[in-house]
Amino acid sequence: MDSRYPIRDVFADSLGWYLQSNSPSPEQLSAANAIQNCKTGDLGYNLSICDDCGHTEVHSCSCRNRNCPNCQSVLKEVWIDKRRSEVLDASYFHVVFTVPHILNALFLSNQKLLYSLLFRTASETLLTLSQDKHYLGAEPGIIMVLHTWGQTLSYHPHVHCIVSGAGLTNDHDLKLSGKKFFIPIKAAMKMFRGKFMDALKCYYSSGKLVIPDSCCDLAMYEGWQHYVDKLYSTDWCPYIKETFNGYGNAIKYLGRYTHRVAISNGRITDMTDDTVSFWYKDYRDNNARKEMTLSQDEFIRRFLMHVLPKGFQKIRYFGFLSNGSKRKKLLLLFELQGHQQFRARFSADTPKDVLLCEVLGIDVHTCPCCGKPSMRYAGRRHFLRS
Repeated sequence: MDSRYPIRDVFADSLGWYLQSNSPSPEQLSAANAIQNCKTGDLGYNLSICDDCGHTEVHSCSCRNRNCPNCQSVLKEVWIDKRRSEVLDASYFHVVFTVPHILNALFLSNQKLLYSLLFRTASETLLTLSQDKHYLGAEPGIIMVLHTWGQTLSYHPHVHCIVSGAGLTNDHDLKLSGKKFFIPIKAAMKMFRGKFMDALKCYYSSGKLVIPDSCCDLAMYEGWQHYVDKLYSTDWCPYIKETFNGYGNAIKYLGRYTHRVAISNGRITDMTDDTVSFWYKDYRDNNARKEMTLSQDEFIRRFLMHVLPKGFQKIRYFGFLSNGSKRKKLLLLFELQGHQQFRARFSADTPKDVLLCEVLGIDVHTCPCCGKPSMRYAGRRHFLRS
């Protein structure tokens, strides 16, 4: 096992066996193939040569798949840099919306439809209550990130939200909240559940929902009505995870969530020919750190369960951060605030060597052999001659 990339090695060792008895979706198969080939040389090599001493550096290419645990570091830091330039001098709040586990089977069979509904109803809840004069009385900025996993790679759809404690009023003024979250969590729960259930019932009555075999009783009206009644009687548990008084810290904190995949290499503790062991936090046992061992087939199955449908955007923006009006509203908010605290360091034109140096601390121009700034990129190769 390569201690740096154990998850890649699990896929390399067992994906072939897994495919003999499982039929993943095209998106899942594409992710699995990318992960098992990442940084192996099968995707090619990047060469650099020192013009002074002739030293040659060879680096295996990354797969750049958004599900790969090896390929997210630079993307995450660039995202954080851009978002920090958009924050206000105000409190920020981390809110999580989740759904009852009895919805899991429907979510798995209707991923695009119900993931989108989760985004829509959570954002509508926050925006509707925020604009109420009894609460903030203004439109906040909201960033939402979809996660579908729990600590043991179980299926657990939920959205993480960073909500600004400041917003733009209908009169185009800046309104600030206090240091506590301005929306009563019970009011948020009831509205979120009501909006989601109204839409879910419409999807059912219009035939848009795919009913999986494990929920075949839902095809009958009596079974569906019992299911709906059970969902209405269940707490849907939106909750406040963190409160930030340092506005820059909120975005850096959310960066932990934006480009995270179902499990990182750092959580793998052991790997045999047949099994994978990893640590997890048991939230029901005071966050105790525990270890779980799965067969490699089961590990792959659970990992691929969290590959999103092709083209699905797992990070979305609402309120004054909505893409259509963000630039105009941010300029007004910074003017009303009197300053813009942060400026973006990177842009779309920032060279890759600058990103590597700033984000990862890797100076690609300095030769590791002679120490002179004479390394140059010599191109990409799909194979190396012996």
